[in-house]
Amino acid sequence: QVQLEESGGGSVQAGGSLRLSCVASSDTYEADCMGWFRQSPEKGRERVAAFMPGDSPPYIISSAKGRFTVSQDNAKKVMYLQMDNLNPDDSAMYVCAAKVTDALKDCYTGRYRYYGQGTQVTVSS
Repeated sequence: QVQLEESGGGSVQAGGSLRLSCVASSDTYEADCMGWFRQSPEKGRERVAAFMPGDSPPYIISSAKGRFTVSQDNAKKVMYLQMDNLNPDDSAMYVCAAKVTDALKDCYTGRYRYYGQGTQVTVSS
């Protein structure tokens, strides 16, 4: 069982930045694929980013390429989502997720097993 806890959300003006953190805790670290999703009434659920340790570049949703960066501190079991140049369309509940897989495609496109409670991001124009 993996527990995930997000932090770092808040309210910012367009053009601003936020850094979200996701801490994974478990007796044994079970998930090697981690991702960020966002949920809003207008767009539903979107996969924002996905990350697996290794040489492959992380997945970033096309609308956020060049603005969002995902990284991981594996020793601390923390994943970060750096969000720059935010715009109102980025407003959503951001949820951290994790799963066990050895397939990059599965990490970038498949369903996840573990989800956090989410942290709200609101961007005003």
